[in-house]
Amino acid sequence: MLTGFILCSLRVVATQKLRYPPNKIAVVGAGIGGTSAAYFLRQKFGKDVQIDIYEKGDVGGRLATIEMEGNQYEAGGAVIHPLNLHMKMFVKELGLSARTPSGDLLGIYNGDEFVFEESEWYIINLIKMLWNYGLNFLRMYMWVEDILDKFMRIYRYQTFDYSFSTTESLLHAMGGDDFITKLNITIDEAMQKSGFTQRFIDDIVGPAMRVNYGQGIEINGFVGAISLAGTDSGLWAVVGGNKLVCNGLIYAAKAQLIKGTVSSVQEKVRSTKSGNTVKLYEVSYATDTGTGLDMYDIVVIATPLNKDIGNIAFVGFDPPIETFSRPYQQTVTTFVHGKLNASFFGCSKASHFPLSEILTTDNPKLFIRSISAVSPTKPVPESHVSKASDLRVWKIFSAEVLTNEQLRQLFESYHAVKVKKWLAYPKYNPPEKLPPIILHRSIYYLNSIEWAASAMEMSAVAAKNVALLSHHQWYEKAEHIDQENLTERLKSEL
Repeated sequence: MLTGFILCSLRVVATQKLRYPPNKIAVVGAGIGGTSAAYFLRQKFGKDVQIDIYEKGDVGGRLATIEMEGNQYEAGGAVIHPLNLHMKMFVKELGLSARTPSGDLLGIYNGDEFVFEESEWYIINLIKMLWNYGLNFLRMYMWVEDILDKFMRIYRYQTFDYSFSTTESLLHAMGGDDFITKLNITIDEAMQKSGFTQRFIDDIVGPAMRVNYGQGIEINGFVGAISLAGTDSGLWAVVGGNKLVCNGLIYAAKAQLIKGTVSSVQEKVRSTKSGNTVKLYEVSYATDTGTGLDMYDIVVIATPLNKDIGNIAFVGFDPPIETFSRPYQQTVTTFVHGKLNASFFGCSKASHFPLSEILTTDNPKLFIRSISAVSPTKPVPESHVSKASDLRVWKIFSAEVLTNEQLRQLFESYHAVKVKKWLAYPKYNPPEKLPPIILHRSIYYLNSIEWAASAMEMSAVAAKNVALLSHHQWYEKAEHIDQENLTERLKSEL
């Protein structure tokens, strides 16, 4: 019996040694998806694999800051939910600090009047909510909590190394048919089916979609629910800017950053010293100093495969690898240091205007989606704060670049303007057709997940899934891919 056990053990070891570890992995894109992928890939594949990250722009991607009069302000992804466990872990591991954005009073403007205004007094807010919308606010809180409870399952699955080969299977593992259904109907339809009134959806839900995704209640129900989670209390950000997480993850992953644009990926067959052959991926790229190419065992695409953003050619694949032509939504972020014109919103005196964040309903005559007073990414000493309380830095979201005339309508006076144009997130149009995660044998598309919902934590979840999936496929561990009934299985295992 002992001899048989030893022989069996030797066969297992021999089988494991047949599959050599990857030598080099390429990650295209240094946003939160790409940098967290590098971090998780290092965890799974160990210290010897070389990880190269290609980035044509600034590290951080759609996490970015903009400088105004000596201070930095969040221009991209701005807030993080308290239940975003990957982002919380990154901040802790990297030695960064969290900050809580100021609790501004919010109003919702429909182009003629405010349909809702917050008060400093909780009881007054409660009375307004009940008077105008009945129990819809409470029911929305419970509705979102149910979705978040299901979402939280992914952390347990990933802790036990389970992965998913498609975004649909990942979503189904978290939320079952409910998440898939929400993906294929609008947030308007999803909430109507759950008994919310149309007035509540138009007045409260629509403005949340406009500020978070630049789109209305026609976006899919899943991303709409993620957007509503962003209205929760306890939201936070990283001191110095959320993009610092990306810089820290590159360092923690011991990855090499290559400042260049990837132009193509092509499969090549190479001979080994032993006389065998191996299939690798040739990545061609261009930097400021010229063009280059390198060979990789695994390639992770962590940038949108859209000709206006990524524009990577996959050469010679049969069947061809699809590059996705579906559009991204343009959002223009404008920062203005000035004095708000309260009369634009129907208030005669700026000194009596208490609101610091204004969302808007869907109205063609409104040229802004939102406007809010913002604080720097680092605390500013009180001595540096303007003594004029009505002179502040305002952040405006709009579909197009604001004209001088529009700025004059919004502000009594201003003396600094900075503009950032983004193709910030997909243009959602349910029913959603999600791109594949596995593009080829060892080419993975991390950004598939943002067609379900675009958010920092969604990218981090996708990054860990790709790291796990690529590891399991490399070492042929099919038992950790696309397993059904994981919640019940993990209960029994424990």
